[in-house]
Amino acid sequence: MAFNTQRLQFPGHSGAILAARLDLPNGPLRAYAIFAHCFTCSKDFVAARRVAAELAREGVGVLRFDFTGLGSSGGEFASTNFSSNVADLLSAADYLRQHYAAPSLLIGHSLGGAAVLAVARDIPEVRAVATIGAPADVGHVLKNFGASLEEIEKSGSADVNLAARTFLIRKQFVEDAREQRIKAAVSSLKKPLLILHAPLDQTVGIENATEIFLAAKHPKSFVSLDKADHLLTDPEDAAFAGRIISGWLTRYLVADTPQGTQPIEHVRVMETGEGKFQNAVQAGGHRLFADEPETVGGLDSGPSPYDFLSIALGACTSMTLRLYAEHKGFALGRIGVDVSHAKIHAKDCEECTESERSGSARIDHFERVISIDGEVSEELRGKIVEIAGKCPVHRTLEAVAKIKTVVKS
Repeated sequence: MAFNTQRLQFPGHSGAILAARLDLPNGPLRAYAIFAHCFTCSKDFVAARRVAAELAREGVGVLRFDFTGLGSSGGEFASTNFSSNVADLLSAADYLRQHYAAPSLLIGHSLGGAAVLAVARDIPEVRAVATIGAPADVGHVLKNFGASLEEIEKSGSADVNLAARTFLIRKQFVEDAREQRIKAAVSSLKKPLLILHAPLDQTVGIENATEIFLAAKHPKSFVSLDKADHLLTDPEDAAFAGRIISGWLTRYLVADTPQGTQPIEHVRVMETGEGKFQNAVQAGGHRLFADEPETVGGLDSGPSPYDFLSIALGACTSMTLRLYAEHKGFALGRIGVDVSHAKIHAKDCEECTESERSGSARIDHFERVISIDGEVSEELRGKIVEIAGKCPVHRTLEAVAKIKTVVKS
């Protein structure tokens, strides 16, 4: 699950009930997207979960569902084909349109990528399309059938082993795949297109990305997934793809709505469900992750809580010094602030008073190193230290703050 996840069901093209998850962001929602999974995969595959998590961080709600006959969805897989997948996508878009809002983005992985390319022109509200490892020809999937393809042609059906599972494939699937014209659909897409593909993809070769790119009209973009495999089994590869898509997508969405509109800042933090410690953070119109390093069981997908404290002190110091320099009207080179945090014994604290050092407890110790481009006189150096001490965050950290906690269900 990612962020605030809702379990949903809706009827697919044949009336079979399709299982879905809707991943919603913590704060204001900017748009909806649909994620179409790879052939014989499911909505819960790592690539789908990670991409949805990254988009939710940007304020995009993502509907990911199992195609008919796959995952937790009803229906018979043997009766499906590429055209039925496209029809399921239209059903998903109708469901969002009726119950939430029509999708602004379509994302497809592998054969799901071909499906979103085929269906995008039939969903007028879609503003942009992104594909991951998509084939330029639906018939490409038939190569995975091996010797079973001949049996399907001869007998009308055969059991095919795909991804360590056995599926009954009928001749109608093969015939439908061969009839598809994905490049023609891409040529008439008339929507921004982002193509992500791994150069070393052994399942769908990189030449497919080239064919799709050449068929597409501008605006179009290509991003290499470097050493990733076709299924993005490495979570970091999946997260990278999600970050690229979410960054690219913001160009085609309405501006984000700030979280805090009152004079007092309002920051919202919520678990994403990814990893042990990952939390989504929204501060104003800014979204980011808080996490812990891998060494303590985190995903290292964002700064730790104490990193954020250090960031606050460093940023406040730099801003305070800049305001002081402008107020006094003198040139001050570019400011840099390095902040480190540690727990030390009170007796080892050089900045503490004698009474403070007499205790046996450990205390939080921040060390701040300020660097200024250019020459700095001794007189100015002392003034910089003095002004840095007036930084509001500095004063907050040194003072005794009061925290009120309220629990609501």
